This record gives sequence, C-alpha cells and structure tokens, in this order.
Amino acid sequence: MLVITGKDKGKKGKVRFAYPKKERILVEGINFIKKHMRATGQVRQAGIIEQEATIQVSNVMLLCNKCNHPTRVGFHTLEDGRKVRICRSCSEVID
Repeated sequence: MLVITGKDKGKKGKVRFAYPKKERILVEGINFIKKHMRATGQVRQAGIIEQEATIQVSNVMLLCNKCNHPTRVGFHTLEDGRKVRICRSCSEVID
C-alpha cells in the first residue's frame, strides 16, 4: 500500500490488519503515535511508547505487482465464475 495523504505521504508498507466496519487499516511502519503508559506489573514498560495506529482506507492506494504504480481497483469475472480484482491501468489480476 502507498500512503497518498497525511504526514506519511509517499511511504509504502504492507497491511497488517483491516477493520472493515470502521473503514480503517493498520499498515506496517506507517502512522506511528506516542502513547503515555503507566507501569502495570512486571511486564509493562512505563514511559512514552511509540506504536502504529490505524489509517483511513481512503488515504492509501494499492500498488500493482506488474506495473508497480498506485492504482484503482476494478473487478472482473473469469470464465470459471470467480470474481477477481484487476489493476485499472494495466488490467493485470491482482489477487
């Protein structure tokens, strides 16, 4: 995925988790936030911890494997009845 807006514009990363109901995704290495944590027990570390936060789906674009450009996604039905995603610029199957 390629981030197209925000403080991390131009960075690339893989999607780790998707939250479809909230329309947000967690992208690896993108959108780090600082969180103040209190020590609880022996495991937790107290202080300011950096962690990844979710990003809105509309702020990222899918990268095509063939043409390596950010692309919109289209859908196409194959002869065997499967519905697959395709790249809008080069018409290559993405899945």
